[in-house]
Parts: sequence; structure tokens; C-alpha cells
Amino acid sequence: MWSSSVVILTALDVEYEAVRQRLSEPDLYRHTTGTRFEVGTLPGGACRVALALVGKGNHASAVLAERAINEFEPAAVLFVGVAGGLWPNVALGDVVFGTHVYAYHGGTSEDDGLKARPRVWEVPHEVNQVAHHLARSGDWQDHHAERASAARVHFGAIAAGEVVHDSRISYEARWMRQHYNDALAIEMEAAGVAQAGHLNGSPVAVVRGISDRADGNKAASDGANWQARAAANAAAFAATLAAQLTGEGEDITMRDRRRPEQTGFTVHNTATGAGQVGIQAAQVTGSTVHLGASVGEPVRDLVAELSALRELLLRKRSVGDLDEATYEAARAELDIADKALADETPEGQSRFVTALKKLRGLVEETAELAAKVAALITAARGLA
Repeated sequence: MWSSSVVILTALDVEYEAVRQRLSEPDLYRHTTGTRFEVGTLPGGACRVALALVGKGNHASAVLAERAINEFEPAAVLFVGVAGGLWPNVALGDVVFGTHVYAYHGGTSEDDGLKARPRVWEVPHEVNQVAHHLARSGDWQDHHAERASAARVHFGAIAAGEVVHDSRISYEARWMRQHYNDALAIEMEAAGVAQAGHLNGSPVAVVRGISDRADGNKAASDGANWQARAAANAAAFAATLAAQLTGEGEDITMRDRRRPEQTGFTVHNTATGAGQVGIQAAQVTGSTVHLGASVGEPVRDLVAELSALRELLLRKRSVGDLDEATYEAARAELDIADKALADETPEGQSRFVTALKKLRGLVEETAELAAKVAALITAARGLA
């Protein structure tokens, strides 16, 4: 919907309100399924935010995250709120930025106990870089109450499961320490959002404020208002991160960026005869110029290339390079691309490229597939 938009999702009302307070003139946006978003801008007006409440649990968060991605086509999805801290050096009120998310309830039960079989999603490199820069600069602390001066930002794993952890000595707590002892925080929704982002080619960042220590004292921490304070810190960091991610109006999902257009230059070709000159300029005089293809190069057959891509996708699944869920999601995007290609309107061309961009996000870890999809995107834009 907007090239400079970010979706922010929360699970609790206190988290929602912490983000909403940072939006200017939020307007109600009703999805056809009944989901209600509030859409507003961050200070300065450069970043538009679509905010929604997903409720508790990874299942609901996955469904509503996918709904938001398809509706707003955001530059990124941020999941923002509170979590339990698992390490003593992560203080109440501190912010944890998830470098990766564990869906820790995956496992196999054997005679000698439960063995972990997690799914893991890493934050995209570019988003991680922006978040680290923001934490170093400390600029995010200028956007909320004075208590933020004591809050620090930590980078590490976040564990997302299906139960509330409030003990250090329970079986579940011991199992977590044994299998996921690098996790800084634990909560119940980030895995669903991360999976939705992965399947839809949208970058996801998880930002959590520490509101308790998952040690049996959650009621006391909540009574001391740490939920609201931690939610405010997480919202402040996330809002500043969103502004940074969209600050230059650049969609961070586009890995086939071209160099910025140059203006104010004139190039004169002084070559004679059959001489060839390579150029990069806004204006050219004294030449006949062919852009994007050699003279006589045939127009690429996108229908045939989509068919070849579909065959390659099937081969990668058959040899185990793609799991079944990723394969099915990628095939669905290819179906959308096929239909869009038959629509010879600007809207059809736009849908074609959007489907390919989502497909590229799904297969980015398979180099051969990712390269072919990127080439198709470039070809499609060249024919526009």
C-alpha cells in the first residue's frame, strides 16, 4: 500500500497503547475479515505505521501477521511488546532485540527424555545492522519518558512457545536452560510472526521490553508496573527503528537495487565509426543509445522462464533443498505470477513483480533459485 509503511503488531493492550501514543492522528482501518488496524504516522511524517493487536499465542500472531503483510505490503513487520528475561544481566525495563527467534516447542519424545527440534528464524542482515546502529547512538531514548535513560538494548535469541514461564526450577525451566541457554528472553508470539514473514518475503524484527524475570515473581513485577514501563521502552526503540528503516523511502526487501539515478550531467559520445562507449548518465548527446539489452537481443520469454523456474523449484524440493511448507508457499506465488503475466496492464505488471519479490524472499537461502528469480524481476522491469 505504501512504500514507506511499517506494520507493528502487539499481543497485549498495554503494548498496543505504548505504540499508539507515538502515532500522529491514527485512523481506523477495517480489514474485510474484521481485523482492525490503526494507521498513523511517526513524528516527522516520513514513516506510516499500521498497528494491530494480535492477542496471545503464535497461531493468532501468524495469521494476523500474514494478513497485515498482504494488505499493506510493508517495508518490514515489527513485533513489539514485553517478555520474561532469562539472564541476570538483562534488567527489568531493558530492551531485547531478537537476532533470531526459536520456536522451542518443536521436539521428539524418546525413552531418555524430550529432545529439542526447534525452528529458527534469523533477523535480516540489514535490519540487524540498523538496530545495532540505533542502539549505539542512543537516539531512541529521546522519544519517551526519562526512565529510558537507564534502559539498555541487548541483542540475542528470543524463545517463543505456548506457555507462560514463571519459574526457575520447573521441569520446563530446566529443559529451556539445557537446550536454549543462549535465549535472552521468552514469550509466546514471535515465532508465528517470524514464520509469516518468512513465507511472505517480508523482513521481521522482534523488539521486547523485559517486564519480569520468569522466576516466580511475575505477579510482583506486574504489580510494580513493569509491564507498562517495559512496553514503553520497547515501543520507543521500535518506533525509532521503523523511522530508520523507511527514512530514505527505500524498500529494504529489494536486494536487486540499482544505483541512484544521476542528474545534472550530459555525456557526449566522441567515438566514431563502430566505436562503443559504456555510459551511466541522465542525458546522452551525439549517439544512438540502446539501454537494457544489446542491439538485436530478443525479448525474454517470461512465460517460458516461469515454467523453467517451476521445474527448478520442484527439483529443489525433491532433493531436500526446500521444505514442504516453503515449497507450497513458493508455488502459490508462482501461480499468482502466472495469472498476473496474462494481464497486460500496469496493475498486472506490478502484481507480477510483487509476486516474484515474495518468491525471492522465500527461496533466498537457495542460491540458484534466488538468482533466477532476481533475473526474472530485472527482466520484468526492463519490459515495463
